[in-house]
Amino acid sequence: MAQGKYVTHNTYGEQFKIDTFEKVLPNSLVEIEKYLGSGIIKGVGPVTSKRIVDKFGEETIYTLRFEPNRLAEISGITGAKALTISEEFNQQWELWQIVLFLQKYQIGTVNANRVYKELGINAIKLIEENPYILLNILYGVDFKVVDKMALDMGLEECSPSRIASGIKYALMLASRNGHTCVLEQNLLEYVSNILGVEEELVKNELTSLCYAREICVEDGYAFLKPYFTAEENIAKKLLMMCNDNVKRLHSLDSKIEETEKELKIDLSEEQRKAVRGVFANKVMIITGGPGTGKTTIIKLIIKLFQKEGMDIALAAPTGRAAKRMTETTGEDAKTLHRLLELGKLDDDKISIDYDVAHIDKDVVIVDEVSMIDVVLMSLLIKGISDKTRLILIGDANQLPSVGPGSVLKDLIESDMIPTAKLTEIYRQAKESQIVLNAHAINHGEMIDLEKREGDFYFIKSTNPVGNILDMMENKFKDYDKLKDIQVLTPTKKGDTGTRNLNKELQALLNPKNSFKKEKEFGEIVFREGDKVMQIRNNYDVYWESKDGKSYGSGIYNGDLGIIDMISEDGVRVIFDEDKVVLYEGSVLEELEHAYAITIHKSQGSEFPVVIMPIISGPPMLYTRNLLYTGVTRAKELLIVVGNENVVKYMINNANTKNRNTGLKYKLEKYMQIFNDM
Repeated sequence: MAQGKYVTHNTYGEQFKIDTFEKVLPNSLVEIEKYLGSGIIKGVGPVTSKRIVDKFGEETIYTLRFEPNRLAEISGITGAKALTISEEFNQQWELWQIVLFLQKYQIGTVNANRVYKELGINAIKLIEENPYILLNILYGVDFKVVDKMALDMGLEECSPSRIASGIKYALMLASRNGHTCVLEQNLLEYVSNILGVEEELVKNELTSLCYAREICVEDGYAFLKPYFTAEENIAKKLLMMCNDNVKRLHSLDSKIEETEKELKIDLSEEQRKAVRGVFANKVMIITGGPGTGKTTIIKLIIKLFQKEGMDIALAAPTGRAAKRMTETTGEDAKTLHRLLELGKLDDDKISIDYDVAHIDKDVVIVDEVSMIDVVLMSLLIKGISDKTRLILIGDANQLPSVGPGSVLKDLIESDMIPTAKLTEIYRQAKESQIVLNAHAINHGEMIDLEKREGDFYFIKSTNPVGNILDMMENKFKDYDKLKDIQVLTPTKKGDTGTRNLNKELQALLNPKNSFKKEKEFGEIVFREGDKVMQIRNNYDVYWESKDGKSYGSGIYNGDLGIIDMISEDGVRVIFDEDKVVLYEGSVLEELEHAYAITIHKSQGSEFPVVIMPIISGPPMLYTRNLLYTGVTRAKELLIVVGNENVVKYMINNANTKNRNTGLKYKLEKYMQIFNDM
């Protein structure tokens, strides 16, 4: 409620000047129940929340704040628990006000919690002063919602701050689709359209943002400043490394031959050429599909570097990829986050200004580089010392990084970075239909779906969910169905999407049982024994080993685990069979079931058995490289279930959505500058 008087402004005319202001909180029982049951209050889930609201109705808030003993009138709430609930609610009082304020604009509880963490107790005041601040805090919030909020609060349609926010939002939206830049003219037209203002006004504000160094325009493309700088840093550093001299190994060929014998391997000439390239250049890319011997080369060059007394670091973008690198090489590999000692990164903020560790190693070998976006690559480049050799390994035909950019693809296509392209399938791999079919798919060749032998099977079906459930129930006697078998699917929605498959597979593999405790969180029911996945990077969450002898912090997007125990304290999950993590309150939003996961989420992983349902779906999603990525996740057995025409369509659909990036352009530009110096 506001009190004040009307005044006349020189520019904007009649306005209401506020003398006093009091927040009057909405009193919706639905909102109260939803908030209490969101997990934000320890010990209160959806069921308890409903009981509280049903019991106290309009007096719920008053009871929670001032008469907590009355909560014990509800079955299942002891006197001690009643006091704990009240204490936690009062501690969250400021957050509760923010929740109610934002719910008026269809912004939910989870996002309200993020706003509170970012802006503190002055959040409402700061939002009222500039609603567009929410765009920098909340990933995926609808611009129209925030824009309506701003207009409702009296902001002029042609306000420079509104237009500037529209421009930055458009570029952020593009980055969420993988682009680091957009055509300047397309940007002007898009922002003019969504704001309903003249294009000339947008152009003027774009100029102002460039002057303020928030946005860069280069060769007709507009970039958010951090992405522009990231690509610039990558291009400059890698080109300087390419021009650096390296210490050559004497009698390299004989040392390669000697090491082959030690490791009991036999390199092809293509592989030997790649190894020679590694020792002739300070930065080197090795790329190739499955079965072309990338891992064999890694093992050999590690041995050669060790013989020379060189200090080596191995890294990969994700925990699962790093673990697989450790298993295949026998050497310790870290995530890039751990290697760079990045600490906490905010996934919803665009920044390249994080402090990184100085990596004073002779050699850094990075696997699964196709998963690395421009921000992470720029931080890696920032961290490595001037003496370090950098070896980048990956498959450019895999799905691109989740974050913006196409780093590996751009580096290879620029022809500026020494690259070994492996095409010859290693002898043992030629026996695998998974490998042979993956290469065929990559070349746009139709695969034999009628073949009924080896490690690749296709099951024609109009009911793939039924087939999957039948196989899970009656087959795979020699496999651990939770750890060894992974269902991969192109999408989250529909019958064969992760949401439905996870419900069906949970009911089959981990059914409701009076001996197993459960916890409801939103629409998800977590149950002891469930297979789950962490879906956000959480750098703060504490973990310790089962034996309690080691501990640390950080569980990352894509990590898989099993729910070990559910109690009043929270949900306990064991990751990688040894890291024990307790999830409490709203942190549960970072977990989801993982009996089935999307192909995108499977990048960097291998599973003994993969089952992949393929039925019709969005043409832009059902692409050749999506199918190729899914196929290459299987190690011992791949079963594709569904429609053969859709499989054929995906093989033929090479129209992968190209990403607008500036890295290749910058490599070419700076190479020309270096040549002219």
